[in-house]
Amino acid sequence: MPEPTKKENGAPQENSAPADTPTKNSVELTRTEATVATKDTEAIVTITEPGVSEVPQITPKVTEVIELLNPLVGEVTDPQPIVTKPVENGQKEPEPIDAVIPVEVSGVKEKTSTPQIKDKDGDVTASTPSPPPPAEHGNVPKKLSIDLPNDSHPESSRARKDSVWSEGDGQPPEDIDKQDAQPLSTLLTEKPQSGSVNVGGDITFIAKVEAKDLLRKPTIKWFKGKWMDLASKTGKHLQLKESYDRANKIHTFEMRIIKAKETYAGNYRCEVTYKDKFDSCSFDLEVKESADSQSLDIRSAFKRSTDGQEDAGELDFSGLLKHREHKQQDDTPEVDVWEILKNARPDQYEKIAFEYGITDLRGLLKRLKKTKKEVKKSEAFAKRLDPAYQADKGGKVRLVVDLADPTVELKWYKNGQEIRPATKYIFEYIGTQRVLTINNCQLNDDAAYSVSAGEEKCTTELFVKELPVNIVKHIEPVKTTVNERIELECEVSEEGANVKWMKNGVEVPTGVRSRYRVKCDGKKHFLIIEDASLEDTGTYSILATGGTSEAKVQVDLKPLKVFMDLKDVTVLLGHPLTLNCEIFPGNVPGEWYRNGQMLQPSDRINIVHKNKNHSFGVETATLHDAGEYTFTPEGYSQSLTCKVHIIDPPKVHLEALNVQDNTVVIVAGNKLRLEIPITGEPAPKVMWMKGERVIQETGGHARAETFADQTCLTIDITEREDTGNYKIILKNEAGEDTANIKIKVVDIPDPPEAPLVPDVGGDWCTMTWEAPRYDGGSPILGYFIERKKKQSSRWMRLNFDLCKETTFEPKKMIEGVPYEARIFAVNAIGVSRPSEPSKPFTPLAVTSEPTCLVVDDVTDTTVTVKWRPPENIGAAGLDGYQIEYCLEGSDEWILSNKELTDKTRYTITGLQVDARIFVRVKAINKAGASPPKTTQHAIMVKEVIEPPKIRIPRHLKQTYVRKVGEVVNLVVPFVGKPRPKVTWLKEGQPIEQTVSIRNSDCDTILFIRKAERKHSGKYELTVQVDKHVDSATVEIQIVDLPGPPQAVKIEEVWGNNVALDWSPPKDNGNAAITGYTIQKADKKTMEWYTCLEHYHRTCVVVSDLVVGNEYFFRIYSENMVGLSENPTPTKNSAKILKEGLQLKNPQYNDHDFSEAPNFTQPLIDTCAIAGYNASLNCSVRANPRPKVTWMKNRIIILDDPRYRMFANQGVCTLEIRKPGPFDGGVYACRAVNDLGEAQVECKLEVKGGFTFYELMKRGVPLHLINKYMIESSGSEKKGSN
Repeated sequence: MPEPTKKENGAPQENSAPADTPTKNSVELTRTEATVATKDTEAIVTITEPGVSEVPQITPKVTEVIELLNPLVGEVTDPQPIVTKPVENGQKEPEPIDAVIPVEVSGVKEKTSTPQIKDKDGDVTASTPSPPPPAEHGNVPKKLSIDLPNDSHPESSRARKDSVWSEGDGQPPEDIDKQDAQPLSTLLTEKPQSGSVNVGGDITFIAKVEAKDLLRKPTIKWFKGKWMDLASKTGKHLQLKESYDRANKIHTFEMRIIKAKETYAGNYRCEVTYKDKFDSCSFDLEVKESADSQSLDIRSAFKRSTDGQEDAGELDFSGLLKHREHKQQDDTPEVDVWEILKNARPDQYEKIAFEYGITDLRGLLKRLKKTKKEVKKSEAFAKRLDPAYQADKGGKVRLVVDLADPTVELKWYKNGQEIRPATKYIFEYIGTQRVLTINNCQLNDDAAYSVSAGEEKCTTELFVKELPVNIVKHIEPVKTTVNERIELECEVSEEGANVKWMKNGVEVPTGVRSRYRVKCDGKKHFLIIEDASLEDTGTYSILATGGTSEAKVQVDLKPLKVFMDLKDVTVLLGHPLTLNCEIFPGNVPGEWYRNGQMLQPSDRINIVHKNKNHSFGVETATLHDAGEYTFTPEGYSQSLTCKVHIIDPPKVHLEALNVQDNTVVIVAGNKLRLEIPITGEPAPKVMWMKGERVIQETGGHARAETFADQTCLTIDITEREDTGNYKIILKNEAGEDTANIKIKVVDIPDPPEAPLVPDVGGDWCTMTWEAPRYDGGSPILGYFIERKKKQSSRWMRLNFDLCKETTFEPKKMIEGVPYEARIFAVNAIGVSRPSEPSKPFTPLAVTSEPTCLVVDDVTDTTVTVKWRPPENIGAAGLDGYQIEYCLEGSDEWILSNKELTDKTRYTITGLQVDARIFVRVKAINKAGASPPKTTQHAIMVKEVIEPPKIRIPRHLKQTYVRKVGEVVNLVVPFVGKPRPKVTWLKEGQPIEQTVSIRNSDCDTILFIRKAERKHSGKYELTVQVDKHVDSATVEIQIVDLPGPPQAVKIEEVWGNNVALDWSPPKDNGNAAITGYTIQKADKKTMEWYTCLEHYHRTCVVVSDLVVGNEYFFRIYSENMVGLSENPTPTKNSAKILKEGLQLKNPQYNDHDFSEAPNFTQPLIDTCAIAGYNASLNCSVRANPRPKVTWMKNRIIILDDPRYRMFANQGVCTLEIRKPGPFDGGVYACRAVNDLGEAQVECKLEVKGGFTFYELMKRGVPLHLINKYMIESSGSEKKGSN
């Protein structure tokens, strides 16, 4: 059997049999004789109670095998047989395995293993696990509980036997029981207690630690068995919880087991650690089976089940059995099938199962493997080693074993290595006892020990406990001065103990080159510092395992006096340098430093110390000799300093760049770092400049850095703006130096300007563009051209060979489709970003020439012409007009408007008086300029007097009516040159101040913000130019609500009729009375109802009154504004008396209103302006109501957002929203009902031109827009005629 070996941390490695290895043997003991054999054996112990009859039918108890934690002492009365595992699923017959016997100790099921038994081939089938470590309370006996085959037996029927750990010299259990338990716990205030739980139940174990003396939370670990750490096993069945009670300063640690299984039973351990303190506690968990699972019929237990059991449905032989008729049960006694199975061979299992009707053969075989096995008694050992031993460091321990055969050869092993006799190891032979005594136990003796007797072995473990080292004599504080000897002394309780010296909490270095020396003399330990310095001041402490000691050490300096201090010196380059100083004490040496670096005597440097004088000299000063000199007396913190300046003119060394013409070329986007060596003393002040701008050291795009021997210009990401001349300026006390560097940043070129398309044809165009403003520092090699449709996002390259010119003529374009183009510039660095897309252009022809070019106005310096748009504009539209003129007798045409004008009227300015000119107009669109339209005759530039003429708008030729409070805004246009004089009068009198008058060159505006009735009357407008006068009259009527009628009275009452009479109102609201409204009210309810509306006479007969009711009446007057605010009621009431009249209702025949659709108003041909909503109207009469359908070019219009259709009271309307040229065509309206159908058609022509929005956007006054629209509609009518 292989020996257990130690792990690196001293824990023994385990070699254990699988946990699911079943056992089959059992041993019968009486209540008083039941004990457990050894740690290396396991047995299910059956106790036979006196007076308890044997159970006739065996109930198998399935016990899960887990690791044994608590060692047991006892013996087995019967031998342990070898068990052969049954054959399952056609496997080969298994080899014999060790009998593993479950044992319950204090309600915890544990596992022990028998010595290994070899099979026929000599293979080892099981191994013995290493024994567990001793518990903290090793002197407390543990109870032994033997599980019965049937849980129905009372608890008193279970035999118990104390088991203990063996310590020291291995005392017998009887002596250990007499010892008092000495608890070693120093941390746990409440320990977990052993407990039991049913299968599937929950249980919680609690441990508490007092935190009053603890600075931080202690560390806790939970173990199962010997080494299984449960921290990694947390999950749905195991939970670990920690909490802290701040009021009571108690740490609480909980381990909760959820839905316990039988395999969870066993021994558990809780370990608490805090710094050098340690505490642990062991406890047991017992998992009990349910009561209803212990009394099952053996044959019914092996029947196939479908209740989700573990063995359900694994193997079924029922399909192989022949169908048999059901036999009635007879009174024959039951057969003990279990005994038959145990005594049968494996090849007879199927026959027995078939004979007795057991179908679940797999479950039978599994349970048969878990039956109890008999324990085989050890043949070599009468008494084995105890599971574990414990000894203090420096003590001794005795390992005792009792042999059954004293003649057997015995060998002892330590960690698998045989032990030879020595002074440390003593072998004793006392009868059948063999004793191994280990003297002076040390930490390396903590190991696994084993003894072999023939072919059998037994093992144990020795645990060596180290005692703490205490401080006997503490360190004393020390106070001294520099260069003195310091010795710290401390005495501990053990000779040769390991201690650690600390200074200010840091371990003192004790190496060969260390200033500290450590000495040990028996129990005394010394820390020696030979030559004390100021750095040795601090708190020194010594650390031992049993405590610490500390003391303070204070080191002071001797006072230092300075008679002559060092002075600052300025030396020319190449001249000698001398420094002197005087100090006391004179015998104190010192060290010279330059810029913090120690100086040593050499051929150049001369250092002299004579009594109090200390001197430093250099024969020839160099630039390196400049700096701050310091003389430091040895052992003192005080020092003497001075500064030495070496003057040297500055110089820039551009030759280090190794570039031609001092020009640095770099590609844009890369990092530029120029490092230029410089010299000069003192260090010159460096300034970088680009033009007039100084480059700063920090921040910004570019930064300048200056070091001791060089200056650096850094640009993290170079850009084209960084190109230019850079200037370096060096200055110091000795002079000044400058240098120039040129930096050239090359990059891809800028994108070209957006291309222009001057000429457009049917399927071609001509593009021109300007070269990029910046070529990237490298010549432009050519261009790439791309184009796309305006509504598309996919660009298409037109040339794959670079275009060397700045013009290009693309072809194969679709006529009428808008396009856009863009340009890429290419240089040696790469391709530029694309230019902005060109303005959308459409490959279409130019428009026709403008029409009707006439002279509109002439002054001494200007000529105003007007014209009409071209007849054929085309899909390319019209961008504007270009006006040119030339003097009579000359061929040079002068462009008057630099920018296109979209108006059809233009004034040419800057002309000379009496000059004669010709004027021509070109229509411009995306395709180019149209043929020009030229005036037929020369135009004389001379102003002509035009008599004034007032053009009264149509709506002002009749009375202008407005309500009180409304705004009055009258615009009256006129013509005349020069600007006429305008005068307004009201009925021959001047205008009131509440009326505003605004005049311009071509119209006058009369404005009243809030009209009143007094503003009514006739207004006279007079326009005068020199002696020419024109006048017009505008009548304004301001109306208001009328007053109530007068003298309303009841003239006569007869039958159900009442005659009323009244007089017109005094105030008619400055408007004619258009009617009256008569209302009646029953005297009972006084709710008013309208009888008549818009009644014109001043007398009326109200009929159809209810007989027996009494009525009041009231009357409102009405004019064009509305009803009077208040009515006039009758003073008296009219009562309708009942008379014996009988009314016969006449008989009427219903009129048939059915009618087929008939258009009473047809559609009219319409001409619409592009961009303005247009509507088509017609009226239809039909009954029943017809279904109206609109069509364009005989295609029905359905769900088109550009069209809106209305039908109200037979009037059908089709609204076309912002029509375009493509909306022209033949429109039809069809009406259909059950009696027939009718259809009308019209033509819609959409003409281009300026829209109202475009005119407003260009700032054209409203009266001119109105004039333009009127003229446009008039010209269209003439054109249609």
